[in-house]
Amino acid sequence: MMNRPWTVLHGPLFSRSRPLDREHAAPRISAYIYGNILILAALIPLHLTDDFVGILIVLGTAASTFVAHVFAEAVGRRVHQGAIHPTKSEILHHLRDSVPILSSASVPCLILAMAWLGWIEPRTAQLAAEIVILLRIGGTVFVIDRLNNERSSRATVIASAVVTLVATAIVVIKVVMTH
Repeated sequence: MMNRPWTVLHGPLFSRSRPLDREHAAPRISAYIYGNILILAALIPLHLTDDFVGILIVLGTAASTFVAHVFAEAVGRRVHQGAIHPTKSEILHHLRDSVPILSSASVPCLILAMAWLGWIEPRTAQLAAEIVILLRIGGTVFVIDRLNNERSSRATVIASAVVTLVATAIVVIKVVMTH
């Protein structure tokens, strides 16, 4: 399994026959963390009386963050590369690197949809979606270890907890300052 790419970072539509290298993985991991933090910040203040609205808020957060990220990356790369117009390949590269932002909304939306269908209680769905996001954020440390060809260890678990706590603090600050 060592030669299989991490589809969580770049999605099955963009699978490759070789694993991602650091240069290609780094912007996707960044987008993945960024997307998950903003989805969590959208989930926490929800009052799910109408679960469909919660789904729309999470989807809207993912879509607007995706577009903003693609735009910001394109501008940043233009500064880095000079006044060169991006090629179709570079545009696809920007889009591919930003896909993890969209994937951040997938599982939470599925969980919220289960509440909308009446399969679980809305508050349970919201809590489950929040926990999933926290696990996704903490799980990136294991992905980074794998990219570095390192074995997971106690230090990985501790780093995962620290990354999760820092992300949670960021979300709390965002929620407190904006809601």
